[in-house]
Amino acid sequence: MTRETLERKIKELLDDVVDLGGMVEQATISAVESLRTRDIKASRSIYANDQQINDKRFDIETQCLVIIASQQPMATDLRILAAILDISSELERMGDYAKGIARININMGEDLLLKPLVDLPRMAEITADMLHRAIQAFVNSDDKQALAIPKEDDQIDDLFNQVSRELISFMISDPETIDRANHLQWAAHNLERMADRVTNICERTIFVVTGELIELDVSDDELNNLSN
Repeated sequence: MTRETLERKIKELLDDVVDLGGMVEQATISAVESLRTRDIKASRSIYANDQQINDKRFDIETQCLVIIASQQPMATDLRILAAILDISSELERMGDYAKGIARININMGEDLLLKPLVDLPRMAEITADMLHRAIQAFVNSDDKQALAIPKEDDQIDDLFNQVSRELISFMISDPETIDRANHLQWAAHNLERMADRVTNICERTIFVVTGELIELDVSDDELNNLSN
């Protein structure tokens, strides 16, 4: 394989990562929307379509391994290929979280929501936007953007804590709401974990660009120090 061919193959893999990221973004927004509207049919479709995300991830993984095994990629190429393997795995897991939210809606059956959902859709929007920009930062080798995105995880944490407090108050005031509250708590938990995995993607981007593997799940002050 010539250098030009190797670069083309890597570019194709990066395009596939963008496609996979888009699939996960859509699954996330759609899963929460189906829960908000109690659209069980839509949730069943999201649940079934998760197989497409899995298939895409394994296709990317196979292509990466073929290149690594059959060629002699340089150190920079190996970092990119290793990052693609890692990020595709992160995206597949995020797809599982979206699938989990769809399953929650299905399992709720005919139960009514405790209240109209506001914070969960907001969490989904922020997480999907963070993911979109994290993938773009990776594709564009933009380590500054990758360093900035994890700071926004505080918004997700604040919303998660707000949801948790509200659900606890429901359960305390009326123990019969415990099951319905737990369903929403798990949905919020899935979104919070998705945002954490966006941070993992950003860490991998910084590693590709700089060769340094740093921990971005840190306080704002520590992140600001890293930026300086």
